[in-house]
Amino acid sequence: MLGNAIPRGRAAAAAVVLAIASGLLAAAPASAGVSGPAFYVDGVLYRTVATPTDLSGTGAPDGAWDTIYEFGGAQLNVATAAPGDPGYTGGRWQVHALSFPSGYAAALAAGDLDGNGVLDSATELQTAFDAGAAVDAGVVKLFVCPVIPLAGS
Repeated sequence: MLGNAIPRGRAAAAAVVLAIASGLLAAAPASAGVSGPAFYVDGVLYRTVATPTDLSGTGAPDGAWDTIYEFGGAQLNVATAAPGDPGYTGGRWQVHALSFPSGYAAALAAGDLDGNGVLDSATELQTAFDAGAAVDAGVVKLFVCPVIPLAGS
């Protein structure tokens, strides 16, 4: 599965993405409440309940987290697991920022396997990684929040 096996981008590009993503994500857990559509898992939309948690510095192993890939506003995020999936960690999230060396449109062209106009699964995102069109810039946030599938998604 995705996570630490994803290729890393250049240090300078990653630093820029991390700085931007950290600013975007820092306020998310502080504003508690039920969200609208928040991210995809295997093509299904989920919403969440934001909680004021920050689990940075806990020293928990990578296996204690599921991954959310943060698209920097280009589209809704993609998570690698949801309730009912084998190994789901119960809403403990490790957020990875993404960068797109040739732009988001190139990543979409490389990875949108079902042609629906978004990268909405770990498989599609992995395809974009394999093509070099998306780069995992590393972990920017660790937190806890439950996830709820959207009806009709």
